[in-house]
Amino acid sequence: MDQAHIIGQKLMLAFDGMDAPPEAILRALREHRACGITLFRTRNIDHPAQVRRLTAQLQAAAQSMGLPPLLIAADQEGGQLMAVGQATQLPGNMALGAAGSAELAYRAGVVLGRELAAMGINVNYAPSVDVNVNPRNPVVGIRSFGEDPAAAASLGAALVAGVQSQHVAATAKHFPGHGDVTGDSHYGLPAVAHDLERLRQVELPPFRASIDAGVKLVMTAHVALPALDGETAPPATLSARVMTGLLRGELGFDGVIITDAMDMLAIRQGDLLGEDALRAVQAGADLLLLTASAKDHSRVHRALTRAAQDRILSAEALAASEARIAALKGWLAAAPPQPDLSVVGCAQHQQVADEIAQASITLVRDQHRVLPLRLRPEQRLVVMLPQPLNLTPADTSAFVHPALADALRAYHPRVEELLVPFAPHDADTHDVLSRLEPGDFVIAGTLNAYTEPGQAALVRALLATGVPTLVAAMRLPYDLAAFPEAPAYVCTYSILEPSMRALARALFQPGKLRGKLPVAIPGLYPAGFGMQ
Repeated sequence: MDQAHIIGQKLMLAFDGMDAPPEAILRALREHRACGITLFRTRNIDHPAQVRRLTAQLQAAAQSMGLPPLLIAADQEGGQLMAVGQATQLPGNMALGAAGSAELAYRAGVVLGRELAAMGINVNYAPSVDVNVNPRNPVVGIRSFGEDPAAAASLGAALVAGVQSQHVAATAKHFPGHGDVTGDSHYGLPAVAHDLERLRQVELPPFRASIDAGVKLVMTAHVALPALDGETAPPATLSARVMTGLLRGELGFDGVIITDAMDMLAIRQGDLLGEDALRAVQAGADLLLLTASAKDHSRVHRALTRAAQDRILSAEALAASEARIAALKGWLAAAPPQPDLSVVGCAQHQQVADEIAQASITLVRDQHRVLPLRLRPEQRLVVMLPQPLNLTPADTSAFVHPALADALRAYHPRVEELLVPFAPHDADTHDVLSRLEPGDFVIAGTLNAYTEPGQAALVRALLATGVPTLVAAMRLPYDLAAFPEAPAYVCTYSILEPSMRALARALFQPGKLRGKLPVAIPGLYPAGFGMQ
């Protein structure tokens, strides 16, 4: 393989288009000999059949150009990040953490892998094995299995094994750990302010377990580690101490290292993208996750080609990287025949989602013993829900309407839904309170109310009325800290339909509340707590 082709095999491109590969990406494949494509929900994905057609077109184009089969990747984590929204609605990692079952994590991985394979996607940017020990973490949250490194290790390794049992490559991310930060690397450079010994105890065990499970890729984190790289530490993506020393040397990972997106503000600085791409490769990255900009594709390819010609990149290092990528593609090439598209969202997979959801619903508090609900037929059950938003670019929640009211109507004849903005104001609170009637029972859904003052104020106002109210945290469990007086509190970890059905079932049927908190609620309840 010539040098230009080896350089091209380091590029994971992106593009805008759903119906067919545009000429710009075909030209980039032809000119740069790129390794693969990342598909994104808003850019490339409408429904499963369309994805299957698009991936087939991409592979046919590569074959016609004499390229090896492409890596075609997507973020199909489950929960809040679903590249393909019409696939099975798996509740996500923190729900798996609450369920506490490696078997369910493996089965979730099988569902993810089988459905992606049916659509022609052969790399899943999942699972996130970050240990979420910081309640103020704005970017990981429910994408994590929880705060316990051992549990995250066990569940992450099981999910990896499940995905790869379907001959889809899994990706453990975000190395060396994005779970203890207060900033979002999409918008700036967060720092993990811990020494190496703490990293070994908390952040690294899930990555070690995933590596032991044979994970094919590890994705870097754009976080700084001053303990390893000093006060002016670069993002881990650009650090040889992290990528080569820690990941390859200490943890012994011999698979493919892929960067997180190179356009994130933690790393990119305008025209310095080519320089940053070179630094990432020098640090040990095999693949660069690029934007949909043709200008960026060319800029990166030129920078790497020039560095190779000037021997800034050694031929030996490039050859070793190319061998790792070739080994991954060889493994993918040995996949069995592509599953039929009918597996996407099939009843068997829906059953897995329902089992995870039911096992995850966590009862944290029921001071007045209102559960299971025993409402009179004429009594009104009011469901108050904030409108979901995408809280980070790694979020697809805005596409979902929590179908809790519909799920509750299977158990009670009089259910009404009140929607409020994600960040309600005093007028919204007044409107909700004005709609309450004597005899109402309220289920108040929250979405990160502990960081959204308007939601917290609305819940506190509801509680002050004396109307019987159960608070349902539908994202992170920490919300109770914003209104510790709430007498009844449950956690779902997801707004997807299986979680809403599971919550409705649990509220009306005894014995359906089995989940345990995968994270502590500071000052109130430890991780592992859950009422039965």
